[in-house]
Amino acid sequence: MRTDIFARLDREPEPPKIEIPRMSRTRLALFGGTSAFYLAIVVAVLVPSWLVIIDWKVMLFRPYQQWSELHAFLDYFVVLGQRGPTAVMVAAWLGWRSWRQHTLRPLLALGASLLLLNVTVGAVKIGLGRLGPHYATEIGSAELFAGGDIFPSGHTANAVVTWGILAYLATTPRARRYLSALSAVVSLGVGLTTVYLGTHWLSDVLLGWAAGLLILLALPWCEPLIGRAEAWILSLREQWRARRRLVPSLPVAAGGPRPAMFPQRGPLGDDEQSREPVAAGGSRSVSTTRTATQLAQPRPHAVRSERTPLTPSGSRRPPTSRPVTGG
Repeated sequence: MRTDIFARLDREPEPPKIEIPRMSRTRLALFGGTSAFYLAIVVAVLVPSWLVIIDWKVMLFRPYQQWSELHAFLDYFVVLGQRGPTAVMVAAWLGWRSWRQHTLRPLLALGASLLLLNVTVGAVKIGLGRLGPHYATEIGSAELFAGGDIFPSGHTANAVVTWGILAYLATTPRARRYLSALSAVVSLGVGLTTVYLGTHWLSDVLLGWAAGLLILLALPWCEPLIGRAEAWILSLREQWRARRRLVPSLPVAAGGPRPAMFPQRGPLGDDEQSREPVAAGGSRSVSTTRTATQLAQPRPHAVRSERTPLTPSGSRRPPTSRPVTGG
């Protein structure tokens, strides 16, 4: 058994027993509190209130001009909230986890969380249609139902879900604490970066944090469906492997009989087996008669000197071309 640090990179001999999170009372309380916060943000924007005023004050302050030296770095940092790059990075890590632990649950949990994210956040974005700060038309307005798609912040919600799923799938309490802190720092940083760049209102970011946290808190309700999907995929894999085992490839020995390319005739009767080929002139050739058993056996190749010549022995020149001799 390997004892060095690289031993953790090897595949485990059998699937480990991983405790699947359940919808506990604490999780239910957090889900209810986050849902109330989510609704409060939506109502505060629908009915122009102090939150919309703060949105405009932050926008008119223009943080990207006040601290312009941070602009170049934060342009790259905000990529940690984009759906494509983050999904590829996290899927690569969870794919290795799935291979090592003989389970598809990490990848299926990531797929379920991203599906919930697209459906819930996308529906609210399209339904409210809020414009961003750079496209605002009236000072003090909430800019709702104007054809926009920034409320809630997709970057923020995606950062919460994509990096938070690592903490959700952690196998030890210590790893879960570290990954939870890491995902919280990244999601907070991405959300505030969008406010700094002026691409989102502050209320967009608050709603994005709540939307992403609701998805992570609701994942235990999806675990039975994830388990059934994993069992179905694994059963399909076993059926495919069984079909491959039923069709083995049979090697052909050198010089041996090869499979027939045409349909073979049925077994010959006694009268057909004893039938001999008729040679020219009506006489039967005994030397060319072969039974069905002899036909199935390979015939040895004859040496060149033993082969029957195709033409009569003697000169191959036609009679007319021969020289005339005599008187």
